[in-house]
Amino acid sequence: MSVPDRAVERPDGRQARWDRHNHERQQHIVDAAIAVIEENEPGAHVHLQRIADRAGLTRSVIYRHFADRADLDRAVRTAVVDGLSDELLPAVALDGTIPDIIERVVSRYVNWALAHPSLHRLAESDPATRTAGPLQRGLERISEQVMSVVVTALDTLGAPLSDDERAMIDPLAFGLVGAVFSAVRRWLVLGEDRPPASVLVSSLSDSVWYLLEGHARSLGVDLPRDQPVQTLLEQASLAVDRG
Repeated sequence: MSVPDRAVERPDGRQARWDRHNHERQQHIVDAAIAVIEENEPGAHVHLQRIADRAGLTRSVIYRHFADRADLDRAVRTAVVDGLSDELLPAVALDGTIPDIIERVVSRYVNWALAHPSLHRLAESDPATRTAGPLQRGLERISEQVMSVVVTALDTLGAPLSDDERAMIDPLAFGLVGAVFSAVRRWLVLGEDRPPASVLVSSLSDSVWYLLEGHARSLGVDLPRDQPVQTLLEQASLAVDRG
């Protein structure tokens, strides 16, 4: 006799509910860990018992959801970096002038780092592994978005890119994002000797602009500093259509 469909579905439904429960419990533990980390100085070691206390769980329950402390730490780093990426990616949009876009992204990042210094230290301490860690994956997400914007702009403006030049956009975008991250990391550890956040944002934004404008100029592309990107692209598209 064949098993009724509802009898087959029942275990699947229970499994789905169990999986959802596990995911929610893991998220609860990660959120508790992040809250405890934010209460401490950057780089301070956080004992598992404090995380368990904040989550209202025992250590043994935490280890039912994570293989070991390193597994929990990886989950926390992933959550922090994903949160930072989600904060920055919407800012990488073609609204305003090129300097406006750069400053918008840099300002949002600097303000996040200033508000969450302990989380920033956690992200930067991503341990080297054989595979890409959360920090590297986060930087890749942001650099891919930057690369997409740059490629779209250069193609619309008719930049004569060789295959090698086009292929170099990826590592250059990744390096540019990494350089900004490193500059902010250094700024955070300067303590009382560091300049105001507004000065950092301005200097970093100018540095990124000089790099982009210089590369564009070497390709024969003029990037007006005060012209909105959308207007620049529309004019370039009209010029192509008329040509």
